[in-house]
Amino acid sequence: MTVEHLNELLLICSLVLLIAVAAVRLSSRSGLPSLLIYLGIGIAIGQDGVGGVIFDNAELTQLLGYAALVVILAEGGLGTKWKEIKPALPRAAVLSTFGVAVSVGVTAAGAHYLAGLEWRQALLIGAVVSSTDAAAVFSVLRSVPLPARLTGILEAESGFNDAPVVILVVAFSTAGPAEHWYVLLGEIALELAIGAAVGLAIGWLGAYGMRHVALPASGLYPIAVMAIAVSAYAAGALAHGSGFLAVYLAAVILGNAKLPHAPATRGFAEGLGWIGQIGMFVLLGLLVTPHNLLDDIVPALLIGMILTLVARPLSVFTSLLPFRVPWQEKALLSWAGLRGAVPIVLATIPMVSDVPGSETVFNIVFVLVVVYTLIQGPTLPWLARRLRLGEGEEAADLGIESAPLERLRGHLLSTSIGPTSRMHGVEVGELRMPAGAAVTLVVRDGTSFVPSPTTVLRRGDELLVVATDPVRDAAERRLQAVSQGGKLAGWLGTGAERTGAERRPQEGAAERGRRRGVG
Repeated sequence: MTVEHLNELLLICSLVLLIAVAAVRLSSRSGLPSLLIYLGIGIAIGQDGVGGVIFDNAELTQLLGYAALVVILAEGGLGTKWKEIKPALPRAAVLSTFGVAVSVGVTAAGAHYLAGLEWRQALLIGAVVSSTDAAAVFSVLRSVPLPARLTGILEAESGFNDAPVVILVVAFSTAGPAEHWYVLLGEIALELAIGAAVGLAIGWLGAYGMRHVALPASGLYPIAVMAIAVSAYAAGALAHGSGFLAVYLAAVILGNAKLPHAPATRGFAEGLGWIGQIGMFVLLGLLVTPHNLLDDIVPALLIGMILTLVARPLSVFTSLLPFRVPWQEKALLSWAGLRGAVPIVLATIPMVSDVPGSETVFNIVFVLVVVYTLIQGPTLPWLARRLRLGEGEEAADLGIESAPLERLRGHLLSTSIGPTSRMHGVEVGELRMPAGAAVTLVVRDGTSFVPSPTTVLRRGDELLVVATDPVRDAAERRLQAVSQGGKLAGWLGTGAERTGAERRPQEGAAERGRRRGVG
């Protein structure tokens, strides 16, 4: 690639992103899922569209799709509220394991007996489409007001069920006879356990480190958090565990750890998530060849009907039998099993493995996802209202953003009183901070409190001082002077500050007069 080619590529990519951003606005008004618009963009610039771009690299699509999915899961985990998904964890865990097994079995049986596919193709399709798509679920839940208990189930399920589905698809795509079901169950359990352990460990260590390390720039915090989340995926995958489960759990811990600059981190992650979704869907649109889909439309519609009306409801109702869940909520959960780019990305696995009939599997999955996402996405808010699940929901938590002090033209100073500091025994009022600066918090023996002017400072105390921009340097000089000279600093000649009442009394009258403008 030359610089000229790079310039053309950058221009095309920037235009695609701008069109995709405009499409989000269009989809929010029309109710049309934005992922379909992204797929349409990819098809439009593909070999059957106006762009005429020929792209058939399934392996590259799979790799980039995995990378995008990691970012999307990280973004979803950072935005997931622990108090919402905590009560839903048992239900989500059953749905993402036993529910997936039910959905795979029912969908595969329908694809074999009704659509006439071979068992390997049927099992592949059943496994591929049994995973709810995290990007689609997170996107829809932002616009559909649902009770927290349902939101928690859907978010946790979409974050958990990618792991067992990927294992099944890889197993069914392996050359030779498929493994026995009990061997698959053992592999799934082991990989989930390893992925969960790695994700929880890296998430906890990362949150601890981020809370105790002061980075020199606020923009580094979002980068560090995303790097920690991605490292959880890589470490989990290299340990032969579920990297997808690891990155989601690590991101959930990081997102609920009250890290510095948390709002900026979530905004950064959301932006990366949007780029991942746009790039993944456009690439999948490029990969598909529309004129090859005609022969697979009818099987796709039939299998999609089996999945949507039989397999998904059966998996939800049977999985939630041990729990007290009203039938209205089960009905909504059945309809909210949204598919998106994840099934299409997973459909590239058998293509890369050269499984016979893998192109047919990809085409069926593509048509199924497009058609049934077009049906389910826009009708989900209507169904929630009909079932009276979108009304009277709990009030949303009040989101209060901790604004960066740079926007307020202020600074937060932190200092500790050392063993030899003469600030020991000085009252807060005796610090005589310049106007525009104040001691706002004292941390003593692990306990934080707001000091009064008569609070006596001690060795080992940590002080937080807020200062406006014009007096920032003067406040720092004053703290250094008191640490060196005690409460009489200024009168004794200690320190360089010369502001207000801190001027030395030994200054001559003539000098004071000149400062006032008197000759």
